[in-house]
Amino acid sequence: TKLPEELEISVIAEREDPRDAFIARKVESFTQLPENAKVGTSSLRRQAQMLNRRRDLIIVPLRGNVGTRLRKLTEEKLDAVILAAAGLKRMEQEDVVTEYMDPAVCLPAVAQGALGIETRKGDGGIMALIGFLDHPNTRAEVEAERAFLEKLEGGCQVPIAAYATLKDGVITLDGLVGAVDGSVIHREKMSAGVDSGKKLGVDLAEKLLDMGAGKILDEVYNSG
Repeated sequence: TKLPEELEISVIAEREDPRDAFIARKVESFTQLPENAKVGTSSLRRQAQMLNRRRDLIIVPLRGNVGTRLRKLTEEKLDAVILAAAGLKRMEQEDVVTEYMDPAVCLPAVAQGALGIETRKGDGGIMALIGFLDHPNTRAEVEAERAFLEKLEGGCQVPIAAYATLKDGVITLDGLVGAVDGSVIHREKMSAGVDSGKKLGVDLAEKLLDMGAGKILDEVYNSG
């Protein structure tokens, strides 16, 4: 979440579907997975949330591009894999999706589905070319999520999730920190005016830290 001093995220384009996609071989939904089902994902965020709901699940590390991950579903005889819906939609592979996971079930990663463009600060020439791509609503949502992540000093490989929605000038931010084994989930939701999105992210992060999220994150960082 930290950029070099001379760079900035100048454009955040309109967000694609932020949800996670559940892709299964034999069942029609996550709730139908059999006992001790094998689920492929290398995301600690997804792992924490899935195990919190189903402690019997066997999480199988899953790496590679989208095609490789989909192929492993069959080759490694997994019961299901979980991927970002945005990537599948951009590659026009929605037909493989069994179920789109509601954020209430699996909260997305910070800025999931959003594309940003990083440029030199104050580069008016570049902005004249790409400025039209910026989507104010998406920017407001993503900035709140990123402020939440930055306060928690998190990166992409930590069990942190956040999803902001903007409606009628109010941003609502849903944030989560979970133990990797699913034993503990700290989750809260807060709202604020659109002009206070970044402060909202910080405030929500501090609330989760007060609940004990820091201990979970320390365990993750120290385990590596």
